[in-house]
Amino acid sequence: MKTRHKTISAYNAGQAAADREICTLLAAEIGCTLKNGESKIWHGASVWFLDGNPIVGYSKQKKGVRLMFWSGADFGENSLEPGTGKFKDASIFYNFPEEIRVSALRRWLTKAKAIQWDYKNIVKRKGTLVRLG
Repeated sequence: MKTRHKTISAYNAGQAAADREICTLLAAEIGCTLKNGESKIWHGASVWFLDGNPIVGYSKQKKGVRLMFWSGADFGENSLEPGTGKFKDASIFYNFPEEIRVSALRRWLTKAKAIQWDYKNIVKRKGTLVRLG
């Protein structure tokens, strides 16, 4: 049976030591940059939203801790691997805290606030994404 985490701190605390360190660092940096964002566990991942729109999140997966930006494919960042192409997401995986380049993370978070696709209304628009801003 999978553990259900009600808060991001509980999610982070439930990880193995190296993953917990990665998650804690990511949560701190995301929280500092997205001060007005709402954060919660959503579909089993720690996710931050701006005005109800998912912006960034992370989750433990087989390959490591996956940091995903919902609109990251448009950031123009080679370190972020685009998703399947159906959406505008892009990710990076971490297995050790030392792999996190804080300057790159902060740059991506700044871009995440400026470059957004409207995932909040994707169902209402029958799967069509619209660029915000």
